[in-house]
Amino acid sequence: MSSGMTLRQALSAIKDGVKNKRMKNIISILQEDVEEGDKLSEGLARTGLFSSYVLSLVRIGEESGRLSDNLEVVALNEQKTREFKSKIKSAMMYPVFVFGVTLVVGIGIAWFILPRLTVVFSQLNVELPAVTRALIRVGEFIAEYGNIVMPLAIALIILIFYTLFFFPKTRFIGEWILYHIPGIKELLKEVELARFGYLFGTLLRAGLPVGQALESVTDSTTSLRHRKLYKNLQDEVLEGNSFYKSIIKRKKNKKLIPSTVAQMINAGEQSGKLPETFLRIGEYYEGRTEIQTKNLTTILEPVLLVIVWLGVVGVAVAVILPIYGLLSGLQ
Repeated sequence: MSSGMTLRQALSAIKDGVKNKRMKNIISILQEDVEEGDKLSEGLARTGLFSSYVLSLVRIGEESGRLSDNLEVVALNEQKTREFKSKIKSAMMYPVFVFGVTLVVGIGIAWFILPRLTVVFSQLNVELPAVTRALIRVGEFIAEYGNIVMPLAIALIILIFYTLFFFPKTRFIGEWILYHIPGIKELLKEVELARFGYLFGTLLRAGLPVGQALESVTDSTTSLRHRKLYKNLQDEVLEGNSFYKSIIKRKKNKKLIPSTVAQMINAGEQSGKLPETFLRIGEYYEGRTEIQTKNLTTILEPVLLVIVWLGVVGVAVAVILPIYGLLSGLQ
């Protein structure tokens, strides 16, 4: 549209380049709505695919004659949101992968190797160390009940993971755990600050009222504690308080918004440059998340290697000690 195409032409061009059948049908419906005289924002609202802030930006763009500019803002916001989510995923991918491989290898050793070692060690005429006796008991238990215990253990791990991080009513527990792990909690806070600064500043600059912009930020975040924070700020601002006073009014807010950020917001309010201030906050913390992601990976790598090493050494010691005792007896 910014290149001069009409809304109908733009929708037609997008439809030709889309392969997904469901998306093609949605664009066809949008074309019909536009041809019948409906606004684009009304058609987008009926699809159910877009958040409230997107619809608000489109509606404001239609009313002000800046639809193409506001659509560009929507596209940039969606791109930034994906980038912030990918940073969290990339930071968590390495430890999750290592723990997953360790779990698979551990189950394989316990299920297939320990029962065989148990048979060998039980036939040795030597006094077995405590570590080996414990290993033998585990092997005997798995040999007898492994077909039942192992599938149940895997199902239990998946159920716990889903309950902690995905089930809506208990997801706050998993979030509480993540926000109490050193390194990860700092990354989560800085990613949310970067997303909040960029999105909120962009919405204000595009013409959205502060209350409506905060509502849009609240709907777009996945963090439960930040959602409460934004909702509280929205209520305080709508009551007539300044943004800065709304932040410092509650002690819990200070844990999620540092004092330096609050001071920047205060200066932005006094100078009348609040959108620009939030955009600078978003830019600053976006750079911080890059550094924090690299640091987290660097810190976690040796920690995870030590955990894997301890597991390997434990099994190795349990296997080698009775063999060493047997050789000493032969000598």
